[in-house]
Amino acid sequence: MSPVAARRPQRADARRNYDRLLDAAREAVAQHGADASLDDIARRAGVGSGTLYRHFPTRAALLEAVFHEQIDGLCAQAAARLDDPDPAAALGAWLEAVLRHSIRNRGMAAALRTEHTDSTWCHATMQESAGRLLTRAQAAGALRAEVPVGDLLRLINGLALANPEHSDDAERSAVRMLGYALAGMRAPS
Repeated sequence: MSPVAARRPQRADARRNYDRLLDAAREAVAQHGADASLDDIARRAGVGSGTLYRHFPTRAALLEAVFHEQIDGLCAQAAARLDDPDPAAALGAWLEAVLRHSIRNRGMAAALRTEHTDSTWCHATMQESAGRLLTRAQAAGALRAEVPVGDLLRLINGLALANPEHSDDAERSAVRMLGYALAGMRAPS
């Protein structure tokens, strides 16, 4: 569980407001990027700006909570794919989900870096999730044994950075390029 999710409010009404704020922030950031209006986010959530600031004292705190929630979701997807009968397909599908997330949320990641938030948890969690799927695919003889997990995640980052503007065409292109790279990593038969 992410450090942000561990700090969720305990009272039911406060937890509802917190969750509504996260939902509204996720939508606003998807539409307007990391500079989405905090007043608009509070309005979308049906709460006052005071409630927003009580839960998230800064823009960075709100963005970090949304980002950590998304990383938790990606890691849950990885865990669910560990039972897939085709380990290479499971890894590929998860990497595609991570790539799509990375392309759609580039502005948020950059905003968090400028706020000097702690990315240690995120990095370690993603390494662990990717590592489990990669190890399984390598053990099945589907991917080359010498492919390190860090290279896979750097590949995703590079493909996301190569698409500075999000569009459906750019996303499809990045997914195609991921497919080419994964084909090159297949273990020789």
